[in-house]
Parts: sequence; structure tokens; C-alpha cells
Amino acid sequence: MSKEIILMIHPTFGVLAIISSVWVFVEALNVSNNNISRLRNASILTAVLIWLAFIIGGYWYVHYYGGDKAIIKAGPWPFAHSFIMETKEHLFFTVLLLATFLPIAAYGEVVKKKTTRNLVMWTSALVVLLALAMEGAGAFISMGVKIALLPQGA
Repeated sequence: MSKEIILMIHPTFGVLAIISSVWVFVEALNVSNNNISRLRNASILTAVLIWLAFIIGGYWYVHYYGGDKAIIKAGPWPFAHSFIMETKEHLFFTVLLLATFLPIAAYGEVVKKKTTRNLVMWTSALVVLLALAMEGAGAFISMGVKIALLPQGA
């Protein structure tokens, strides 16, 4: 598989995880015995998609990012690596932990206990917000490579 395909699959799984986490939030808003299975399935889907984004992104990072890192650091936006990528590398683990926790919380007493429902909603909302930040950071890093490859003075 080419590195470009891998690089496209990584954020695709991230976006799908954001969508499924919004789905969890919406199901939790009006949770009942009728939709609890959808909520739980969507929470598992969120965790699986975040883990897939992590595994594929990690593979790409280990095998291919070194060349892009050198390009970014030599270009006009070195902070795209030194600040944005470094932040993304560390902040992503928070998203991974929250997404992993989401199905655990969703298998609690979501229908009967308002506190459990609120926990599911807050966790899914945090997954959405942090995953959106990861998507934005990825776009910033990609732009760092593109700007570095432009002819000088362009």
C-alpha cells in the first residue's frame, strides 16, 4: 500500500470516529430501552475507529514521517513540527483513552442513572472536540510540508 493511501486512511478513520461519537452523544440525549443498543454499538464503533486511526497513523509516522519532518523543519513553518506535531503526538493519547472508556461508560446504567448518561455525553463530546483538534493539527502539519515544497518567493 502506498504512503499516500495510508496517509488518507488515517484521517478518514478519525473523521468517522468523530461522526460516530456525535452519534453516541445524540443517542445519549434521548436514551431509552429502545435505543440503548444503538448507543452501545456506536460507542464501540467510536473506540474501534480511534484505535484504527492510531494504528495506521502510528505506522505511517514510524515508516514515512521522517522525510516530511526534515522538509517541515527546513521550510518556513518549522513550528508545524516543533509545536503542532509534538502537541498532537502527546494529546492524541487523551483521545485514545477517552474513546476506549466510552463503551465502558455506555455499558453502565445509562437509562436509569442520569449521572451515567451525563458521563457518556461528556466523554463523547470530549472525543469529538479533541478529535477535531487532531484533524486540524494534521491539516496544519500537511500544510507545513506543502509550504516548504513551494518554490521560494511563491
